Amino acid sequence: MKKVLVAFLVLTMVASLGFAQATKVYKVGVSMPSATHGWMANANWWATRAKTDWEKRDKNVQIELKFSGNVNQQVSDIEDLLVKKVDAIVVFPHDTSVTSVVEKAFNQGVYVVVLDRGVSKEGIYDIYITNDDEAYTRKGMEWLAKQMSFKGNLLLISGTPCPIDTIRTDTIKEVVKKYPNITLLDVQPGDWNRQKSLSVMENYLQKYKAIDAVYTADDDMMLGAMQAYKESGRKDIKFFLGGGCLKDVIKGIMDDSNPLVKADVTYSPSVIATSISYAVIGVRGEKLNPNIYQVRALPRRIILPSELVTKANAKDFYVPEAPF
Repeated sequence: MKKVLVAFLVLTMVASLGFAQATKVYKVGVSMPSATHGWMANANWWATRAKTDWEKRDKNVQIELKFSGNVNQQVSDIEDLLVKKVDAIVVFPHDTSVTSVVEKAFNQGVYVVVLDRGVSKEGIYDIYITNDDEAYTRKGMEWLAKQMSFKGNLLLISGTPCPIDTIRTDTIKEVVKKYPNITLLDVQPGDWNRQKSLSVMENYLQKYKAIDAVYTADDDMMLGAMQAYKESGRKDIKFFLGGGCLKDVIKGIMDDSNPLVKADVTYSPSVIATSISYAVIGVRGEKLNPNIYQVRALPRRIILPSELVTKANAKDFYVPEAPF
């Protein structure tokens, strides 16, 4: 996580070079889901932090945050930002249903940054930024396969059906195919929700009598699955793997306090702060470094790396001030 903070500071420092010349007030709108689970609560916190930091550094930047409980509200929120004539908009979609209104914003000349869950049409944004879903689950599944000694019964709890969840699930299945002695028993959606994942796990425990590992690729879902397992009284599962670095999970890995959870994979909620920074830099027409031809313009697609977190490096990803 320290690496993420450094990257964020670099972006803001680079952008600050143009503060003195700025005369226009740039209005940036941000639309994203509300805090329905721990990871998204952290993302909401990072968005608020980015707003505070930017407005403190530059009086010519105004950022309006809108947190929506569903995709219909999100569409309405984006429409409202367009009525307010924002210069740039950052959209963290509930799902691809926002594609039409994002295209509307882009066609109106608004600088558009889309992140994470994406839209269903290419060419309607200035920047698309996301964590690396393929590497995220590949690193996780390869680690889990090794812990399983490349054999045994595996269960997967997936997220909400969307492009990034498809990438994750397909990558996990691709890795599993490399190891014929690992059997993927089932895949059911947990909607990135702890309670839903608890219910899915309860059904799994009734259906399958021998389970060696559970992969959820999300810490909230993992905690729900682990609660169901604990309440069942069973002792057969040896490994749970989530992802996203909720601080209690990372603290547990640091302290080596849970024999079932020995690793995590980074999928930083600070991606929203990075996206807000890119929106400010991009709409002002600034460059990362005009002296290096490879970065004269901001890239159109940005994929942030994922890292495996173990006891050896967990302290680097522990953010005690985060809400979850």
